[in-house]
Amino acid sequence: MQNPVKKDQYKIILKLLDYQICTQERKKELQEKAFYLVTIHAKPIYIFKELFNYLEKEKIIVPAYSTMQTIVSKAITREKDRLGTVIMKQLSEAGQKILDDLLISEEGLHKVTLLKQEPRNFGHKEMSQEVEKREITREIYYIARKFLKEIGISNENIKYYSSLIKYYSVYKLRRMKKEIVYIYLTCFIFNRYEKINDNLINAFIYYINKYTDEAKDEAKEKIYEYKVEGNKHLKNAGKILKLFVDDTIPEEIEFKKIKEFAFTIIEKDKISFLSSYISKTRFDTIEYEWDHYVELAHKFKINLRYIFINIDFENHNKEDFLMKAVIFLKKAFTNNKSLNQFSSTEIPCEFITSKFRKYLYEDKVIEINGKFVKRKELNVDKYEFSIYRLLKDKLEAGEVFISSSQNFKSFEEDLIDNTTWQQKEELIRNIDIRYLYEPVDNLLNSLREELDNKIYTVNKRIQDGQNPHIKITGKGENLKWTLPYKKKEEKTNDPMYAHINQIGISDVLYFVNEKSGFISSFTHILDRFIKSEAHEHKISACIIAYGTNMGLGKMAGISDISYNELSHTANSFIRPETLKAANDKISNAIAKLPVFKYYNVQEGIIHSSSDGQKFETQFETINSRYSSKYFGLNKGISSYTLVANHVPINSKIIGANEHESHYVLDLLFNNTSDIIPSMHSTDSMGINQINFILLYLFGYMFAPRYKNLNSKSKMIYSFKSINEYQDFLFKPIRRIKTEIIKEEWENIQKIIASLALKSTTQSTIIRKLNSYKRRNKAKKALVELDNIIKSIHILNYIDSIELRRIIQKVINRGESYHKLKRAIRYDNLGKFRVKTDVEQQVWSECTRLIANTIILYNGIILSGLIENAEKTKDYEKIDLIKKISPVAWRHINLYGRYKFHKKENTIDIQKIIDILEEKYLT
Repeated sequence: MQNPVKKDQYKIILKLLDYQICTQERKKELQEKAFYLVTIHAKPIYIFKELFNYLEKEKIIVPAYSTMQTIVSKAITREKDRLGTVIMKQLSEAGQKILDDLLISEEGLHKVTLLKQEPRNFGHKEMSQEVEKREITREIYYIARKFLKEIGISNENIKYYSSLIKYYSVYKLRRMKKEIVYIYLTCFIFNRYEKINDNLINAFIYYINKYTDEAKDEAKEKIYEYKVEGNKHLKNAGKILKLFVDDTIPEEIEFKKIKEFAFTIIEKDKISFLSSYISKTRFDTIEYEWDHYVELAHKFKINLRYIFINIDFENHNKEDFLMKAVIFLKKAFTNNKSLNQFSSTEIPCEFITSKFRKYLYEDKVIEINGKFVKRKELNVDKYEFSIYRLLKDKLEAGEVFISSSQNFKSFEEDLIDNTTWQQKEELIRNIDIRYLYEPVDNLLNSLREELDNKIYTVNKRIQDGQNPHIKITGKGENLKWTLPYKKKEEKTNDPMYAHINQIGISDVLYFVNEKSGFISSFTHILDRFIKSEAHEHKISACIIAYGTNMGLGKMAGISDISYNELSHTANSFIRPETLKAANDKISNAIAKLPVFKYYNVQEGIIHSSSDGQKFETQFETINSRYSSKYFGLNKGISSYTLVANHVPINSKIIGANEHESHYVLDLLFNNTSDIIPSMHSTDSMGINQINFILLYLFGYMFAPRYKNLNSKSKMIYSFKSINEYQDFLFKPIRRIKTEIIKEEWENIQKIIASLALKSTTQSTIIRKLNSYKRRNKAKKALVELDNIIKSIHILNYIDSIELRRIIQKVINRGESYHKLKRAIRYDNLGKFRVKTDVEQQVWSECTRLIANTIILYNGIILSGLIENAEKTKDYEKIDLIKKISPVAWRHINLYGRYKFHKKENTIDIQKIIDILEEKYLT
């Protein structure tokens, strides 16, 4: 075909598809967009992804890869040059010296190395060291805080540049340009100081919860013992009462004699106890709890007092009674004064409510002017703990905050600042979320029409007998309904795989690298300075060592690679960002397989799910928590994973006590693979007060599973008056408050823009919005919007058994992945053997990578089979193959000795396909 003809054909295709070529003018626009994007996040993958999304939205043909690479590289270089120039101008000589001192060795240890060390737990020793590090970094932090704000660097970039310090050695840092090192160090100190405060606050909350739980358990135990002891003497108490109506006892007998006889029935010291027991109509559990806090005083003074002194608590009301008490308490402790040294009038008690006054004050007999007087005196131990407990409650409610922290700063500080928000039209245009730049009335009108129609049609279908999959019993006011729930397990390790000869996991990694090139993602940590490529066999050995949970030492003992080689490779190439990039390459390769489209549970829709999997930790870490349900008396963490069409496309390590729903948007929004879900499901742990509306605004359809949905579930809302639905089976519980949505729309826009621009992590904002007990109008408006989307989903869920089956199916796929992950992490009973959260993420990502290689290997085999069936138009065979899950490992040998020095591929895919055609599909 001649070039002119080719060009004409090209133009026709573009016109038919309504696409346009990327002209020089468009390339300039791309470059400008890249300059903007790099200020949000300097990671190349983020910029690439956002540029591709922009081109797709504008229907522009993607330019050559080299062009895209140049655009992204130019943006990153310009941003680093800008930051380098600004920092050298604005950072004083004194500030430069402070940063230089971090790289100077004192007694064989550099300050920056000391600061990198994270605490292992909330023990007194670990937290005391955090306090010391806080003092080391305090001065630099406040310089950095002012400086970073002035130069306009995003929170996401602060975290990114900060993370680089964790990987670079002092030797490597000294070889870089001074201005680049200053940027990294400034961001690191800023981030580390706030993380230290987070650690101290989390320890503060941890100990208060621990002592509160202990006091509650002790109170129950005391009341139980009290009742047992009282009941034991009740029979004898009856004997004593009978003495007063015993006619055989002479009237003239002295009461003294009756008392003496009574003491033979019940000991004298027990009479007072029994009298008190009988007179109690109810037992005040809280009283016993506060009594136990006195017994715990020594412990909480050791573990809480020094943390309390070092945390800068704030709130918006400077005249708040609690804050006055906090200031008083800090001043007393800083001056080494005991609370007993103050008179009752000197101690601020206005914050103590009438409800708790009776628990904090005790009856005491004191001498005044030679007379003994009974009066109420404040118990200072109870007083101290009451302040700690109230601070903890208000921290969780958002009414008290710490500005110099990441997770406990005020909600307003987590959002885009007011100065930036003045350019809101430009911001909203750049983040490109459709509903934000439309009038709120458009959104509400669209939702009103959809919800009104849905309420009517769902009820009408039931009345007409068109929904047989709902169970209705009773009549009139006694009418009840339930949805039958049947859980069907997703099959793993299909019998087909028994016909495939077993191969070692190292062979699978070698084969998958040939198909996806994932090893190339493992760049050297100093890629700008070191011309060193990753050795495939060493990288593979490290991945298997971490992913199977055996560690480098054990791997060196059972493989042909030494420990020193493994350790050097791991330190240079294995880190979260390279593992994420490698996982993305494999996921993208799976998405290109012919079989992948058959995993769509609905035509043209990628439907994902997310779920947490609990793992015990061998060592105590800052994010490991107790959970008797999962770990017995031990601690652990949760690996929260996003799975789409069987593929684990994103994952995050979270605390076992953290609510999974806070991380749903986080995983979806920060998914960097080419597999983009449009519909997402979770179990009940993924549901909260605002996830429906947040996912809706970000373009995802949220479709969680409801296990126990029935007539008791009051979750449907409407735009119309509920009086209009009197004859309906599914009646709304109340009307949507559209007024507050309209009033708060700008604040909602600001929250959504902050989530999109990553002013802080999505999980932090969502956690605060869900946990806030304070009267927050923006939150109330979001909840109203959430009720609309939730109502639509619940009505769809009730109306369609097919939707319920689909949701269950995608959730089952996540559970199948968990089984595969558990099989891969076989060593050490699956317990994490690492001591920091970063190491946990690395080991977990290695396991995900091994799982992805197995899924790609299986997917290639299944694709070969399905292509053969498509050629012969054998639809029965196609239907059989598409039901075979690629999540299978019975034919993979994860154990034994490992040989990594290979030169050729030992896997013959065509031979495997031929065997399966003969033995399984005929």
